[in-house]
Amino acid sequence: MIKLSVNVNKIATIRNARGNNVPNLLNVALDIEKFGAEGITVHPRPDERHIRYSDVYDLSKRITTEFNIEGYPNQKFIDLVLEVKPHQVTLVPDPPHVLTSNAGWKIKENKELLNEVLAEFSKAGIRTALFMEPLVFDVEQVEFVNVDRIELYTEAYASNYANKENAIKPFIESALIASKLGVGINAGHDLSLDNLAYFKQNIPNLLEVSIGHALISDSLYFGLEKTIELYLKELA
Repeated sequence: MIKLSVNVNKIATIRNARGNNVPNLLNVALDIEKFGAEGITVHPRPDERHIRYSDVYDLSKRITTEFNIEGYPNQKFIDLVLEVKPHQVTLVPDPPHVLTSNAGWKIKENKELLNEVLAEFSKAGIRTALFMEPLVFDVEQVEFVNVDRIELYTEAYASNYANKENAIKPFIESALIASKLGVGINAGHDLSLDNLAYFKQNIPNLLEVSIGHALISDSLYFGLEKTIELYLKELA
């Protein structure tokens, strides 16, 4: 069974818009687990415009499924992850000003940084992942870092889904390369009820998907419990 990890950044965005605690992020995360999702994902950014660092600490004390923390490995982020010790950390190469993650790692140019940080997390017993675009050369470079998984950045797949056979091809190729290198495969970004099943059916050795924006948006129409049920059905 492919795990569904729900990114709760959007819940925090709604809460922060009014400056109070409605909706209650922790309660929503616990309900998401209760409704059947197998993980919670957060991506704290330096300006705390959605997930706050305090949220990460609060969630870490109550989450009983997989806890996945995403982010750029500056020192504050590294310290947070080492203190919280989530099940998984996903490193993303996004600068502070970007609206959302929009590129994967270029391992060749960042190999020294990545190996240093990955070693720290591995030593602490945290599973590691790198956010990667489905580019053959970049995925092949995974051979030169000590990482457990990659997370395929699926925006290009979602954007080109009208021609789904072509859209999926680079992701299949990248997944095969990663599998050959002994690296696990996660995926996320713009996956939705429209395109998730086809992705799942065609990507070999897919272990986990992280979905936030589409899932939270769908819950406005279907309700949170029903929405999670629908996403789990697409992954079954």
